[in-house]
Amino acid sequence: MRISCLAAMTEPEPQRDLTDPTPVDPGNPPSCSCLTTKELQQNWREVKQRERPVRLLFEIPSSRIVEQTVHKYVVYQVVVMRSGSFDSRRVFVERRYSDFSCFHHKLLEEFDEELEEVVLPRKLLTGNFSPEIISERRLSLQDYLAKLYAIRCVRRSPHFPKFFTEQEQKRAHTLLRAGQFRLALEQLENILEIEEKLLPWQRPTLIVPTLCAMAVCYRDLKEPEQAFGAAQRALPPVRRYGLKQYRAALLGLLVDVGYELGRPVAQLQEELIRTKDVERGEVSSRSLKELVIRAFT
Repeated sequence: MRISCLAAMTEPEPQRDLTDPTPVDPGNPPSCSCLTTKELQQNWREVKQRERPVRLLFEIPSSRIVEQTVHKYVVYQVVVMRSGSFDSRRVFVERRYSDFSCFHHKLLEEFDEELEEVVLPRKLLTGNFSPEIISERRLSLQDYLAKLYAIRCVRRSPHFPKFFTEQEQKRAHTLLRAGQFRLALEQLENILEIEEKLLPWQRPTLIVPTLCAMAVCYRDLKEPEQAFGAAQRALPPVRRYGLKQYRAALLGLLVDVGYELGRPVAQLQEELIRTKDVERGEVSSRSLKELVIRAFT
């Protein structure tokens, strides 16, 4: 008996007791006797709004033709959004049809049965650059991403975020190795926004490499506050999920930058010493910058 991992487009959410008609404000619960019927209705609408499930939405609103010396191709702008809550920024990446094709084949290697009914728009040998064909393919690829996301094991697969960020990660690390830290940060900030949208369906460690790279860039740009903030945000998932390759390097950066900022770093210093003692021989002696540079080498 084949077990399918097709699932609804949202994960099950913990439910409060909806038999109680009185909405509750967590910060300041109002007394029912103090509210009019209109106010109760308004509060109830706000509670239901907060409990709306979050979904990922994909839109391919535009495309462009890139002409090079020996060939030309179409790139599609893929916008990633989250519904269920106000999403103030629509971030996007650009992908060619060949990128979608490569992504599809990687997924088929793991989820062949689950993708039985998900078909990648077919490749055309002629007419690829006509406005009609481009528009039709743009909508078909948008529908394809929505169908992939509807499959639980696919949206939780590491392949899913890689499709939206791997090219940009490589570009950012190339810029970082070249010392172009400001340009690298522009890429990394966009990557982080996409990863944050994907985070509910991925491990919390997803954002660690990006935050570490941002901390390195900020430090080399002489922006210690931002460097400390990025490293500080990366540390909890590193601790919780045992990412030994990052822990000592992150702590080292936090201690150094913390001293520079006049922050209390005694506890971080003690943790760094314990980490090196407990994991002696397992912990990399490389700096965070060295780890980041090697990530996509």
